[in-house]
Amino acid sequence: MPSAAPDQRRTIGERLLSPIADVRRDEVASALLMTLIMFLILAAYYMLKTAREVFILSEGGAEVKSYSSAGQALLLLVLVPAYGAFASRVNRIQLVQWVTLFFVSHLGLFLIAIAAGWRVGVPYFLWVGIFNLMVIAQFWAFAADLYTQEQGKRIFPVIGVGSSLGAWVGSMRAGYLVENVGTARLLIGAAILLTICAGLSRVVHARRPRGTDTAADAAHDQPLGGPSGFSLIFSDRYLFLIALLAVAINVVNTSGEYLFGRYVVEAANAAHGTGPEAAAAREAMIGNIYSRFFSAVNLAGFVMQMFVVSRVFKFLGIGRSLFIHPIVALTGYLLMLRAPSITFMAYFKVADNSLDYSLGNTTKQALWLPTSREAKYKAKQAVDSFFVRAGDVLQAGLVFAGERLALTVPAFAGINVVLSGVWLLIVALLNQQLHRKSPGA
Repeated sequence: MPSAAPDQRRTIGERLLSPIADVRRDEVASALLMTLIMFLILAAYYMLKTAREVFILSEGGAEVKSYSSAGQALLLLVLVPAYGAFASRVNRIQLVQWVTLFFVSHLGLFLIAIAAGWRVGVPYFLWVGIFNLMVIAQFWAFAADLYTQEQGKRIFPVIGVGSSLGAWVGSMRAGYLVENVGTARLLIGAAILLTICAGLSRVVHARRPRGTDTAADAAHDQPLGGPSGFSLIFSDRYLFLIALLAVAINVVNTSGEYLFGRYVVEAANAAHGTGPEAAAAREAMIGNIYSRFFSAVNLAGFVMQMFVVSRVFKFLGIGRSLFIHPIVALTGYLLMLRAPSITFMAYFKVADNSLDYSLGNTTKQALWLPTSREAKYKAKQAVDSFFVRAGDVLQAGLVFAGERLALTVPAFAGINVVLSGVWLLIVALLNQQLHRKSPGA
């Protein structure tokens, strides 16, 4: 049968990945390695993130959690230019490895502080937020630099599967460790995983697909040139709209996170009291709730990444796929205009976050495929770190005003309805620019 011959000539790796996306023979090794790296990075992050929720909510509550994000934005005003300057002096594999190990070294300092009995909630929250954005952003930039636009559109859904699965496994493991051996073990496990990722990045660099233009391949191993990330963003309408998109998404999402966190703290206080003698019980309850919540989010995100994302990309394209998440968010917050139950909030946030982590994340990463190499590393780092945290600053302002005005949950939901409309407008404008850069995307 002639129709069966092409499938019989496919390698095991090609057939293994075919239900998710069309990955070709010379791409299989690098795609699987990048998928493994993203699995380990997200597993480590969710271990660190669960520890973050325990520290910040047990020491300061949901309000302090929101305000701490403003500190991250201020720090990133210094760190993003420093990252760009460093990227201009080293090649891409050195950049990825050394920045990752730089963050790993900090975990040892936090472990020492915890052992000494210091309160680490706010500084640890600041650090995790910066780690999350800078390290994950640079690995996605690395992926965008490894593949052409056509390859990335096919391969990114596969890499996203590793991201979603790693987040689910990491959150499940975090719940076990918090309950049985304590929060400090989360930091140790994450440090080990991140060190492995630094080593694997060199392997995937060596196994990357090679183009026919050897001079272009060699250029990719040189230090980056050009202006800073912020200069690139403010001189290019497409990059500027990506930055605005990051701000809008984060304002809407973190407002919902704040509301959910407020409910969780109130539940822990009601169950165990607010006295210092019940601090350990409150920490365990908060950790377990967030572990289950993250697990549900990441399992749903994994299923969508596995079976939905590549098909949505195929039928809608990258640009139109961007509309799905803001439409879901707008619908959810419209339903929250009446006083919601904590059960509804939990289900909505599971849907909202799982969509963000699967289709939303893969689509946002694919927006960088038609950009220059300098934009992939420098401008992307500025967008994925500073502009994301700028959204947190705006959200912290909303929380501050809302707390002072004693706004109810429906009132906060009304604000998010308006912000979701702004998000949709940015997506529409971004689609116009994307189709100019890459017709048919």
